[in-house]
Amino acid sequence: MRHKLLDRTTIWNEKQLRALVVEYLEHYNEHRPHRSLQQRAPNDTKDVTPIGKSQPIQRHSTCAGLINEYRTAA
Repeated sequence: MRHKLLDRTTIWNEKQLRALVVEYLEHYNEHRPHRSLQQRAPNDTKDVTPIGKSQPIQRHSTCAGLINEYRTAA
């Protein structure tokens, strides 16, 4: 977490730090793919489905814009 988040941003106060840590932990446990879990997040229970070539993809920023998540567009 320090390398991915805290070394790349300026923390102004404790409130901002707490908000960033909570957001990063949610990203890490709910969205970030883990190789040891067959590209699933630790709290993910559904199967990973590959994205088709014709499906549009949208980028969503998280952790104050430091991390991008990619999802299929609805």
